[in-house]
Amino acid sequence: MKPKPPVDGFVAPGFEEVREEFSRNFTERGELGAACCVVLQGKTVVDLWGGVRDAKTGDLWERDTAVLVYSTTKGMCALALALAHSRGWLDYDRPVADYWPEFAQGGKEAITVRQLLSQQAGLSKIGQRLDQETVAEPNRIEPIIARQAPAWTPGDYHGYHALSLGWYENAILRRVDPKKRTLSQFFREEIAKPLDLDFHIKLPNDFPQDRLAKIRSPGLLPFLFHPRGLPLRTMLSGAWPWSLVRQSFSNPPILAAAQIDSPKWRAIELPSAGGIGTARALATAYSEAATGGKRIGLKKETLSLLQAPATPPRRGDRDLVLGFEISFALGFIKPGRLLTFGSSTRSFGFGGTGGSQAFADPDAGVGFSYVMNQLGIHRYDDPRDKSLRDALYRCLG
Repeated sequence: MKPKPPVDGFVAPGFEEVREEFSRNFTERGELGAACCVVLQGKTVVDLWGGVRDAKTGDLWERDTAVLVYSTTKGMCALALALAHSRGWLDYDRPVADYWPEFAQGGKEAITVRQLLSQQAGLSKIGQRLDQETVAEPNRIEPIIARQAPAWTPGDYHGYHALSLGWYENAILRRVDPKKRTLSQFFREEIAKPLDLDFHIKLPNDFPQDRLAKIRSPGLLPFLFHPRGLPLRTMLSGAWPWSLVRQSFSNPPILAAAQIDSPKWRAIELPSAGGIGTARALATAYSEAATGGKRIGLKKETLSLLQAPATPPRRGDRDLVLGFEISFALGFIKPGRLLTFGSSTRSFGFGGTGGSQAFADPDAGVGFSYVMNQLGIHRYDDPRDKSLRDALYRCLG
């Protein structure tokens, strides 16, 4: 019999089933190392971690182990822009060019902040080739993305802005914030510090390296042959250098997801995909958004907008980049026909490459998060994450 991997942490009475499913992830679902946290009405009721943080060394995943969460970072960026909205600096329905005049090029004059954050702006790809040095410096990348022309008529479709979204968000925030801070700076000072979050959009230079989990990729073959992976048409498009899929995911040329998990990428601000932190931090942030946002100053009007249904593109919810139906709104993913989470469509969150997931459920007053270092291959509803979410809602009744 396969030995049971170590699982540590606690669950409050009534949430034992979440711990059982967390343990089953290791024995039955191929988990390597992971953490799960649930904050209910401001009180932590699940805080679990287990497995190993490094497959090569066998070092255990510990209470303060932090891990790269890829696009789950986008939810924290959206929360930062929501705070800017609450402070009156940003109106989701005004044109981006009102805040950033240089953006009004190439047919982008009328694109609203809402359309951009809902990935309907047609800006998923950047035509000029980018390198690490360019994306690390806002004053270098912002003129490039300001010149980019939309790949489709804004508002007609949405297409996943896998890497580009964070750079556009950063450009807007730097212009509306009176202190002209970047996303990582603003998030650290206005959200992470007051909530005591161990989450970083740019990893500090003095961050202890022995706290970091090491990402392990599943390889190419499982992606090609797994029935719940990306649609075949999407994968074939990704092999063609000039396709929208390929250009949306590979500029700068990060050829494999595990490549971002390296010191050179951790040292720069990559707001769409470079966040590193704990499950505890993500659940705490979303709990704040699910229960009123008073500690960071989120206003009721802003939260009502985040909880509202997504405004779909004029030509349907099938994503031009991902190849399946999904709903985006104000920088978050919303529950839809295929991807369901939370108690209702009032929930909002974001998931990342490999299976990490975090969201706010205002109906239940829940902040949920799951992070891991073994990348999965499901396009949505990774069984490890879904088993935890399903167990949680059975416990909640």
